[in-house]
Amino acid sequence: MKIIDVVCSAGKTGFYFDDQRAIKLGAKHDGMFYLGDSVTSGFESIRQSGESISVQLILEDGQVAFGDCAAVQYSGAGGRDPLFLAKDFIPVIENEIAPKLIGRELDNFKSLAEEFDSMSIDGKRLHTAIRYGITQALLDAVAKARKVTMAEVIQADYNTGIKISKRPIFTQSGDDRYINADKMIIKGADVLPHALINNVKEKLGERGEILLDYVKWLRDRIIAKRVNPEYYPIFHIDVYGTIGAAFDCDTTKMADYISTLVEAAKPFKLRIEGPMDVEDRDKQIEALAALTAEVDRRGIEVELVADEWCNTLEDIKLFADKKAGHVVQIKTPDLGGVNNIADAILYCNKVGIGSYCGGTCNETNRSAEITTNIGMACGALQVLAKPGMGVDEGFMIVFNEMARVEALVNRRAKK
Repeated sequence: MKIIDVVCSAGKTGFYFDDQRAIKLGAKHDGMFYLGDSVTSGFESIRQSGESISVQLILEDGQVAFGDCAAVQYSGAGGRDPLFLAKDFIPVIENEIAPKLIGRELDNFKSLAEEFDSMSIDGKRLHTAIRYGITQALLDAVAKARKVTMAEVIQADYNTGIKISKRPIFTQSGDDRYINADKMIIKGADVLPHALINNVKEKLGERGEILLDYVKWLRDRIIAKRVNPEYYPIFHIDVYGTIGAAFDCDTTKMADYISTLVEAAKPFKLRIEGPMDVEDRDKQIEALAALTAEVDRRGIEVELVADEWCNTLEDIKLFADKKAGHVVQIKTPDLGGVNNIADAILYCNKVGIGSYCGGTCNETNRSAEITTNIGMACGALQVLAKPGMGVDEGFMIVFNEMARVEALVNRRAKK
């Protein structure tokens, strides 16, 4: 089966592009807007609508495979590629990439994806969002050529040896951490609530007291409202480095505080994502490895999740090798080609560290479906409900895709 044409269309993502530098400099909210001028190059305002590009591959039998090019919420920050606007990058795909796709035989996803993921123009590698979307489309195309699910393509081309099955779904609340937690409880989310603890004074507390009270509330709320007494979701809270900021990145003090959160969460298990951010990758690895070793030494029943400064496949391998965290978030758009997601999850499996097939609220339904297939085929510890900041749409998209894929795979296995 060959590709005979490539069609691009501009689209929207499930959230927004936010100028992280301007926000860190103190930009204030006005409803959903931020006040003040943008700082990062390419932004016209501090918050603007997220954009995507759908890349549609027309196959010689008339089938259409597609993937979505999308970038993270905080584009242009932390060493990431610049703001991803459809008008700037559709010409790149149509003029530079499409001619190399047309006529290609869809025989092996892994080799095709690695080729286009490593592609460069004028000596410069393609924007991560383009690599993300092109390789999604290739995975869908190979699946259509073989007449199987995308998960089965990954299972075969990477020889995962893992049964394709549903993975725990992690839901994120955004700032509506109370009402969205209720939604998560009603829907029976496996892992919750993210909570968006990104400010010491307003959300963590100078001594961590605000977050501690929230964990207690969440514990009591689940026990009071769950229909099934056997419902024990994992608490996964992203603190965006605020624990380190509140406790001077002192390993002992941070471990002491985390221990209080663990006790407050019981009988539920606790994960803490991004406990500190020391503004440098190597120092971040050192600090997180030290905290991981400390909580392990003391028998504190928490899983620490690497996030800040863990963006690329190379980063993920370094964090995993150094045991900087018990779980590594695989921020899917930041890795570029989706082939890197499979490599990252399988590498984490090999070295015995958890792999969280994550991403960003600023993705599309298509990128969520495709990365979910990869998480299922490679045995990820958990998969993020996306896109959107909340629980309704993202949870539905990921849950339903898992159910469809598992049902199809199981049906074929019975024949």
